[in-house]
Amino acid sequence: MTRIAMIDNKSNISIKRQSELLNLNRTSLYYNPKERSVDSCIANIIYEIWLSKPFYGYRKITALLLRLGHIINHKTVLRIMSEMGIQALYPKPKLSKKSGQVVHPYLLKEMIIDLPNQVWATDITYIKLPSGFVYLIAFIDIYSRHIQSWSISNTMDVYFCLDALKSGLCHYEAPSIINTDQGSQFTSTSWVEYLVEQNIKISMDGVGRWSDNIYIERLWRTIKHEHLCFYDVTSIKELTESIKQFVYFYNNERVHQSLCYATPNEVYHGIKNAKPLLHYSVR
Repeated sequence: MTRIAMIDNKSNISIKRQSELLNLNRTSLYYNPKERSVDSCIANIIYEIWLSKPFYGYRKITALLLRLGHIINHKTVLRIMSEMGIQALYPKPKLSKKSGQVVHPYLLKEMIIDLPNQVWATDITYIKLPSGFVYLIAFIDIYSRHIQSWSISNTMDVYFCLDALKSGLCHYEAPSIINTDQGSQFTSTSWVEYLVEQNIKISMDGVGRWSDNIYIERLWRTIKHEHLCFYDVTSIKELTESIKQFVYFYNNERVHQSLCYATPNEVYHGIKNAKPLLHYSVR
């Protein structure tokens, strides 16, 4: 039993005297801790600003939010960015290399991608629920934009990424190349060894080069702007069912301008042909 719990508001002894007897600071008796939660709307706006301007730090993002009419201060923006794990991307001195982690080169520069399963892209994004952040990983076939597999987790470890990949390989032919960012999950020994074992070449974005994996970034934007913002999901179970329905719609019903208004499923299975997609890295 804590000393604060020993305080009796109905006692004849004053609160002040009880505090003195228990050697308690009286201010602690009146403190009600407030739960801090990230405003999901502001968090999404900050994330979209950061995606389009990854070189913006919290001060510039705060200034932009104020220009857009949002009442917010730089401390709140900094806290939200910290909780989302994002920060301004800029050159930093290479003081040390990642222990036990190998960064692979970017293989897609000026590569013509004109076949299914030639290249898959993957990444992890956050989704805010009332209980906190959860993480979504997806694998897409770049040629057809077809979502090959996806998974949701409340942790960002490599095993959740590997499980999603293995699920995709159970249903579709293994790609020649998988492109990722340089996140710790994708530079880990477990990830690299599994791809080597499957004879899949590893391609990684350059540091700060979010545009190198632009197709998966567009997928996140589509999921959030065309689906999640219209539904109020409160649990991982509800979110999983919601994403499942969206993926079916995305693969089988949603037409893409870049695919000559065909669906990913039609292009992936050769029901309709799309023009070859020229993938150029913006360097």
